[in-house]
Amino acid sequence: MQNEDGRGVNAPSSLVERKVSYFSVLIRRYSFRIVLESAFGRRTPEGTLVYRHTIDATTYAFPDLRDLLAKATPPRSGDRLAGIAAASAEQMIAARMALADVPLGQFLQEALIPYETDEVTRLVIDSHDARAFAPVASLTVGAFRDWLLSDAATPEILRKLAPGITPEMAAAVSKLMRNQDLILAARKCEVTTAFRNTIGLKGRMSTRLQPNHPFDDARGITASILDGILLGAGDACIGINPASDDPTVIAQLLRLLDEIIARLKIPTQGCVLTHVTTTLSLIGQGVPVDLVFQSVAGTEAANRSFGVDLALLREAQEAGLSQRRGTVGQNVMYFETGQGSALSANAHQGVDQQTCEARAYAVARAYAPLLVNSVVGFIGPEYLYDGKEIIRAGLEDHFCGKLLGLPLGVDICYTNHAEADQDDMDNLLTLLAAAGVTFIMGVPGADDVMLNYQSTSFHDALYVRDVFGLRRAPEFDDWLAQSGIVGADFRLAGDAGLLPDFASRLIA
Repeated sequence: MQNEDGRGVNAPSSLVERKVSYFSVLIRRYSFRIVLESAFGRRTPEGTLVYRHTIDATTYAFPDLRDLLAKATPPRSGDRLAGIAAASAEQMIAARMALADVPLGQFLQEALIPYETDEVTRLVIDSHDARAFAPVASLTVGAFRDWLLSDAATPEILRKLAPGITPEMAAAVSKLMRNQDLILAARKCEVTTAFRNTIGLKGRMSTRLQPNHPFDDARGITASILDGILLGAGDACIGINPASDDPTVIAQLLRLLDEIIARLKIPTQGCVLTHVTTTLSLIGQGVPVDLVFQSVAGTEAANRSFGVDLALLREAQEAGLSQRRGTVGQNVMYFETGQGSALSANAHQGVDQQTCEARAYAVARAYAPLLVNSVVGFIGPEYLYDGKEIIRAGLEDHFCGKLLGLPLGVDICYTNHAEADQDDMDNLLTLLAAAGVTFIMGVPGADDVMLNYQSTSFHDALYVRDVFGLRRAPEFDDWLAQSGIVGADFRLAGDAGLLPDFASRLIA
């Protein structure tokens, strides 16, 4: 459009106005550049981005995403041990402010560990679902946090979004969240899996019955299983950590679990947590295997230290599926993870331990597991020093796992030399129950006599069931009711005659 004199309607009418207009454009462009550089800074001569944020007169610069994520992480002893933690609270806040302005798409452009040298990175990039990512592709990390906490992020939307979220995105947004944010967002994520029962349904929480014995004694293990079953535990699985790695002993334990489950007709699954190569060998020998177990980590080098790679895990999954032992589903894998595992193997590649942990979830996600368990405090105070750090890590792990679409449970635990106690575990247990944790551990007396660490007991599970009204897997709950272990309200019936009855059925 033009005025009568031919000038555009928005054109300045004088030299003064033209100068004002020119400087206004400069100011707008400069302001935009400041906002952009609060996250991205300037490019180096090599073309990589430098992330920066200014607080008062101090500008904090972070040379790459790996450093930015490490400096934005809440304090923990493992990152301090690795020499990658923020040097001050102010630097940590500056890193979070810069991280909040990073577009989510940047994590697809800048790998924390090079694509060419790490198969976990290749898995993350090659399996990324761009269509699932599309609804949030335009968001920054900070805007993604706000969206996750909004009513727009419904369980169904989050379920569809999961394949589009990379572990680095999940870790990044978690670093901007308070504990209550992690609880609220995780609670919206509903992930269900199935084998002989259905795990992860809304309003339900499962338990892994953990009947470990220091000598792998069948009678001692059976006694612990009966203890747990009569207290309503074991719907996630009955899972033994063997004291021995002798394949003959492992085979005996697998047959023991198979016999107990079959005799009592329990709708659950058994697992002996031995190395995947041992399990593969025993499957080939015809030993009954329900779930295939393996510990995994977030870098190729860390997984190599565990004696596994992605191809071996695929072979293990296929072997488990070939058994066709599930009745209501065929999720056959059980993975365990834990913050600090990559660092303990000197295989973290400069990545902070929480982001490494999230990358381990990408490994697990590729194999459609029944269960993924973050053994949050097991590795010790060198990596999570005290109750505060353990609690934070447990909430982070649960949120990141659920956001990535995993059936994440947490072994709420600590070692005897950590600055933590059972009150800290009660706190984390309560918070995770509020967050909708998929499953927890059930250990006799909360004290594992083989692994020598402190976890949660059968009674602890009953506590959160009472407080939050949480049921078990539906098939398992029905079996407990039919067996007289629980009443019509699915609370323990307290029948003292059940123990000798069940014991006689096992030794008949």
